[in-house]
Amino acid sequence: MWLLQPLGRKIPMFDSIDSVEQALLREKYIPDRGLATVLFLAWSMKKPLFLEGEPGVGKTETAAVMARMLKTDLIRLQCYEGLDANHALYEWNYPRQILQIRLGEECRLDREDMQRSIFREEFLIKRPLLQAILSAQEREPVLLIDEVDRSDEEFEALLLEVLSDFQVSIPEIGTLKAVRKPLVILTSNRTRDIHDALKRRCLYHWIDYPTPEKEREIIGARVPGVPEQLALQVALFMQRLRQEDLLKKPGIAETLDWASALLALDRTSLDEETVEQTLGCILKYREDMQQFHELWTNPDFRDSILRDVMIGKMC
Repeated sequence: MWLLQPLGRKIPMFDSIDSVEQALLREKYIPDRGLATVLFLAWSMKKPLFLEGEPGVGKTETAAVMARMLKTDLIRLQCYEGLDANHALYEWNYPRQILQIRLGEECRLDREDMQRSIFREEFLIKRPLLQAILSAQEREPVLLIDEVDRSDEEFEALLLEVLSDFQVSIPEIGTLKAVRKPLVILTSNRTRDIHDALKRRCLYHWIDYPTPEKEREIIGARVPGVPEQLALQVALFMQRLRQEDLLKKPGIAETLDWASALLALDRTSLDEETVEQTLGCILKYREDMQQFHELWTNPDFRDSILRDVMIGKMC
């Protein structure tokens, strides 16, 4: 089902979980049924969606794909320690205000007129949260609040206020309220626990590493040209590698990078030499590479991985 906007732009109106799933597949995003269900509910109920999972499983990509599916803007707020309202909501453009004050002095404006002239919306530097609220005046954007677990607990209180009614009170201007709620997706790598009060405002879904078959499908969709057998071998190898105690287990992005590298090298099958030469595509820490090399020098470990990959079985 589609809805025609006033400007003649078609945007999808998802009327079922199947329609969401098919739209995701058209964007070359291979979902499971649970993710398609919670995305449909978040869109239809206008509730924020909280996505948790290991780094690299596709949480951020989910928001980007939803923005493409809805043919709307993706507004991203990257969280970090020390993030505050000035960087998340708004701040005043002080240089422009000072320039306006000087112009007002030349025009001999009185104090009240001077205040009115410098505290206007055009002097606001709109940060992601305010951008999402104001842009929803025209059409609902997708607001991605990425890696919220990296922010401080004080920032969670700010999110609670904004997500409760999607409005911002600016003392000098008044209250700015969204006409339509944006689709909000929060992600977390679970480096710390998020307060229950914030989670209760959201629908929740845990994104796990994909199964070997699903990872093979992802490779086939995102890296066209990779032989099907090689895609399966890569998927099985990555599954086996994630069983090791690594500092940073490789995610989907590393899988796709490795598949692209193997395609560029014209490889049609995994072998010992190829794995050693392309290890930098999948492991990004020196300690992990050292640990892998120590395991790889053990013939039993190396041969077992290659044998299981070749015959299509997991250890």
